[in-house]
Amino acid sequence: MAQSTSSTTTRAAGDYARNAADELTERAANLAEKTGEQIERIAEQSRQATEQVQVVAENFKTAVDKSVKDQPLTTLAIAAGIGFVIGALWKS
Repeated sequence: MAQSTSSTTTRAAGDYARNAADELTERAANLAEKTGEQIERIAEQSRQATEQVQVVAENFKTAVDKSVKDQPLTTLAIAAGIGFVIGALWKS
């Protein structure tokens, strides 16, 4: 009788361990799926941000080119002022 109880306890512990392992595997799979979805969403947002930065950079380049052609001395003075401010911020 004692051996039967021990065998039943061992079997129950084994079943519990298998169930726990199955649940852990399922949770890990769900986590991996959610993580993959988040990575895809972040990658798409990064692509969109990159495109927007490229548009802004092109617009800025166009504006600077026009400013250099139309008012070269004013553009030079503005550039020097910006350089001075950046240098002062960098130094402090």
